[in-house]
Amino acid sequence: MNRTGVIVAILAVQAVSAVLFIANIVFSVLGVAPVAWVVYELTEIGAALGLILGTVLGGVALRRSLIRTREAEARLRAASGAFMDLLEERFAAWGLTPAERDVALFAIKGMSTPEIAKMRQTSEGTVKAQTAAIYRKAGVSGRPQLLSLFIEDLMDGPLEKSRVPVKA
Repeated sequence: MNRTGVIVAILAVQAVSAVLFIANIVFSVLGVAPVAWVVYELTEIGAALGLILGTVLGGVALRRSLIRTREAEARLRAASGAFMDLLEERFAAWGLTPAERDVALFAIKGMSTPEIAKMRQTSEGTVKAQTAAIYRKAGVSGRPQLLSLFIEDLMDGPLEKSRVPVKA
């Protein structure tokens, strides 16, 4: 029996037990004769087993969920680190200055020219000159193309040395 079949069987046992327990309570309230003693005891045993199995199954599902969450977080950290490595590799290949690296990183993060100028405590004109230098060195005409270079690399997998523009 596969995993889904086991889960369905456990849920069925729990559902039947719940119905029998509720029926027993209703019969008691209405004064109707309850089911035979043996049937009642077997129902209680089945319900207890169903609850135990449900608890175990819930614990296993929770454990698997936590493991998958940890694995996904680890993959996300690795991807984030890989993206930063990719940025640094590209910035080095383009020969960006430290100031240009900062501006490029802020631009890739989606910050506007005035926001970058404020963060770096420089004028907007300086940031515009630095972004123009970045675009020239990267061989692109603007921010969308700059960002697309990194998106392409992430979609294609590891960075191929032949695709990295070399500083002239």
